[in-house]
Amino acid sequence: MAKKNYDDLAGNIAKYVGGAQNVNSLFHCATRLRFKVKDTGKVDKKRLEQLQGVISVIESGGQIQVVIGNHVADVYEAVISTTGIKGQEDSGNAAADSGEKKNLLNVFMETVSGIFAPILTAMCGAGMLKGILILLTTLGVLTADSGTYRILYAAADGVFNFLPLFLAYTAAEKFRADKFISVAIAAALVYPDITAAFGAGEALTFLGIPVVLVSYTSSVIPIIISVYVLSKLEILLKKFIPDMIKSFMCPLISLIVMVPATYLVIGPIADTAGSLLASGYTGLVGLNPVIAGFVLGLFWPMVVMFGLHWGFAPIVMNNIAEYGRDTLFTITGPNNMAQAGATLGVFLKTKNKDLKNLSGSAAISAVLAGITEPAIYGITLKYKKPFYIGMVFSGISGAIVAACGAGAPTLLTTSILTLPGYIGQGFAGFCIACAIAYFGSAIVTYLFGFSDDMILTPEPETEAPEETAETIETSEAKDAKIKLPVNGKVIPLSEVKDEMFAQEALGKGAAVVPADGKICAPCDGVVTAVYPTGHAIGITSKEGAEVLIHVGMDTVTLDGKGFKVHAKEGQAVRCGELLIEADLNVIKAAGFDITTPVVITNTDDYAEVKMAGAGQKRAGDVIIHCVSE
Repeated sequence: MAKKNYDDLAGNIAKYVGGAQNVNSLFHCATRLRFKVKDTGKVDKKRLEQLQGVISVIESGGQIQVVIGNHVADVYEAVISTTGIKGQEDSGNAAADSGEKKNLLNVFMETVSGIFAPILTAMCGAGMLKGILILLTTLGVLTADSGTYRILYAAADGVFNFLPLFLAYTAAEKFRADKFISVAIAAALVYPDITAAFGAGEALTFLGIPVVLVSYTSSVIPIIISVYVLSKLEILLKKFIPDMIKSFMCPLISLIVMVPATYLVIGPIADTAGSLLASGYTGLVGLNPVIAGFVLGLFWPMVVMFGLHWGFAPIVMNNIAEYGRDTLFTITGPNNMAQAGATLGVFLKTKNKDLKNLSGSAAISAVLAGITEPAIYGITLKYKKPFYIGMVFSGISGAIVAACGAGAPTLLTTSILTLPGYIGQGFAGFCIACAIAYFGSAIVTYLFGFSDDMILTPEPETEAPEETAETIETSEAKDAKIKLPVNGKVIPLSEVKDEMFAQEALGKGAAVVPADGKICAPCDGVVTAVYPTGHAIGITSKEGAEVLIHVGMDTVTLDGKGFKVHAKEGQAVRCGELLIEADLNVIKAAGFDITTPVVITNTDDYAEVKMAGAGQKRAGDVIIHCVSE
């Protein structure tokens, strides 16, 4: 069969990155064309994003990353052969040349976000339960002294009361410290006897040194700093302590040093810094609530866009600890409704079937669950005007919320389901602000912010892709069962910390957090793509399912370090046959996430592609069902 022609798409991509003369180098990973350009000002990201065949465009690390998906290698070859742009096979060097230099603020925000991300589900669930309990007590259904209320409140408040324990574990993963020693330090901070001593105002000393007691329940910054210091201490201890006594001397010395150090130095300093953050924010809002609320609300969508919003969680938790309620996430909360409304406006206006399906699901996700990333990345940011409209209404709503003094006694993400959590001062104003954000953004987007003319449609590409091996004889996809390629914990794609996979932009499937590095064939079929860096491999099953296995996130930058490939393109493989050996320790040491998506890149060829189940599984267990009818 004739090979699909990508020449038109390649020409348009080259044109909108500023032409061949603006490109220093080009290489590709499993899903993206990565351009290193001379002048980013010559790049027309808007036109690039609107090209049919381009999923998204990301500017990061000195690169213009054009997300293509499964056919990135074909598009790359078309760009090289038709545009005069020179490719660079040495992708690792290219990545290194364009490596991102982060300032201290970016490093801090990304670190805190990474520490909070794993526990957000527990925090959001507990926050919603608190909201429900507030509603039930307000309506008189429950009383605060009833056993039912007390047990449910323990479930809701336990996460926040013992937050340092949760943060200790995730911080230990981030800083590569001993997880259980980290949790032991956190447990010492919230130990009942010491907590009682703080409540009673007792004066304690340690070896004659006065201890400044502070409340560590619900605290954030002290334990994060303590675990970071612990990670450095452990390196020294492991270097100098003999192996024969290392197993018990390292934890012993770590506890003896770190717990007193936290109580004497780290805790008081961090608590003071947290209090200053909380009082500084409160003072800023107090100067002029309307202006402060408008500015916060206006720029909050950009904070979310760059994934930095959870980096503000320490301020939120300090607000709650200091004042019993938070206003920061309350002021910025209507942004969720604004982006949901703007996405709804696109849904109502477009006649494009694919866009209507995508915008409809994204709008529902944002308004019901407060998950705005699909709406922002998939819809509003792609067409720009809806995003800007959402920003304006987020600012207007933020001003209203700040003016009425609304707040929440716990950490919440704003959605219809979490509204009861905001009951209290300013609740009516908060609801009005959310309604204005949602309906205002929807109406203005529908009337002025979007039209189907924004969707660029180059010449249609009608020829089907070339089959990659004679052993695959089918011309259409048939029912297929895709098996787990490696032992590990299976999770939905929505939990992957990469928006392209999480939004299923490359196709539906599942992901696995591997327990070992032996990546095996998930089906009988033919290897259709082997990436030189060894971090990803493509297989077409004998039924026609096109499977992409991507080992880790952004591991293309390792330039093959830690990967050993055992298969080659065009090779017929059996299910369970070893494809790649990945050294997970090398990947982790380089700071990369080892989560491995398994994606059906020709999802559109099937009536349904569904995950078979989550949890701990063994290689060879079925994880994806591809149903043709």
